[in-house]
Amino acid sequence: MGCVLVLALAGCTDDAEPEPVDRAITEVPSSSPSDSVAPSTRPLVLAVNARRPALALTLEQARRLRRGAIDDWRRLGQPAGPLRTTERTVGLRHLPMDTVAVVSSAAVGPAVRVATVDGVDPLRDPAAYPLQVAGPTPAEVTTLTVVGDVMLGRGVTGLPVLEPMSGRLADAELTVGNLESTLSDDGPPRQGGDSFHAPPSVRGELRDAGFDAIDLANNHTGDYGDRALVDTVRLLREGDLPTFGAGRDLARARKPVVLERDGVRFGFLGFNAIGETPEAGPGRPGAVSVSMPPRTGPLDRAELDRFLGDVRRLSRRVDVVVVLPHWGTQYTHRPEPIQHRVARQLAGAGADLVVGGHPHWVQGAELVRGPVDDTLVVHSLGNFTFDMTTPQTREGLVLEATFWGGRLMAANFVPYRMDADLAPRPVPREKAGSILDPFWELSSLAAPR
Repeated sequence: MGCVLVLALAGCTDDAEPEPVDRAITEVPSSSPSDSVAPSTRPLVLAVNARRPALALTLEQARRLRRGAIDDWRRLGQPAGPLRTTERTVGLRHLPMDTVAVVSSAAVGPAVRVATVDGVDPLRDPAAYPLQVAGPTPAEVTTLTVVGDVMLGRGVTGLPVLEPMSGRLADAELTVGNLESTLSDDGPPRQGGDSFHAPPSVRGELRDAGFDAIDLANNHTGDYGDRALVDTVRLLREGDLPTFGAGRDLARARKPVVLERDGVRFGFLGFNAIGETPEAGPGRPGAVSVSMPPRTGPLDRAELDRFLGDVRRLSRRVDVVVVLPHWGTQYTHRPEPIQHRVARQLAGAGADLVVGGHPHWVQGAELVRGPVDDTLVVHSLGNFTFDMTTPQTREGLVLEATFWGGRLMAANFVPYRMDADLAPRPVPREKAGSILDPFWELSSLAAPR
């Protein structure tokens, strides 16, 4: 009969000291007789600073860590160095690099990385995880993957480019990305050689690669004029790829995409702060626009307030609000100061996750205090596929987010590079310094009080 380990651990929050932990481990059957009631449990996780490499532990290693019997990282297959353990939940957002926190899953979030135990991720598969603590059963688990800018025109061609990452994208219950190519060239190119269009067949290739929704709030959706923009929206939707951020008029462009998985509702909105694609208006095709530095002048308060109103309304309808802004300066790892300001307002309006695009380079991430939980803001994931030539434009990060109900529990950033065929392929962490070093240098996952 299968067993799980159930440990007595008092409930605690990030703002209070936990009660002392009873170190006695009691094994109970994973299935109980019909006349008994199974205990309500949740995972007891082993968490490290999000900057550390992933930890894959055996159950025996996890037990020994909990007892404080491992004091060097070398014994866990990582570079040698002193290892400390803690059961404190206070300060997890500032967890030292040398420390493993042994805490209830209720205490963790995207500022830390949790270890697998016997190959089981406690946040993605909590019921199968072998270390359990008394407490409320976790809410429904949903995985969301977000990628950076996808350009399937000019020198980039469809599924051969998407195929190396398609298994990873399809594994998530929801996958979204920003498409910087029209599916029509029914009109004169408005940006010369930088006008991007792809054949309508790529909609099937996007679906086959795992995409569930497409963001069109960017500066290339209008590259071939109004008819091409409207045709692109129609073709994608007819191909079972709902779109958001652009449309045949302002009302349609503002309409969110809402997708449900296992009873959890996700809502998606996007806006373009770069210009070039016309601003959608009453009876006028275009993208949802919020004018702001550095490309479209000073911050347009009326446009931002309108968008914040859309976020608030959506937050009342769904469990998770995801916003994809197209913003910032190209070819830099450093976000513009205005991005931080707008991000705070998006969080205050109810956005749970904000993932930016357009810089073509990876930019940092931050946690921003929201009305209920912290909001993760990723300023740029870089290009997912694009035919640019400099090293920084051919590498990026895939964001793999894990939610319990409406709460973001974990964010995994997967580094990749494009080869000569422009296909993104994951790279090992030890070879990803040019991607991860600037990302972490400019990231602040300690949410302000």
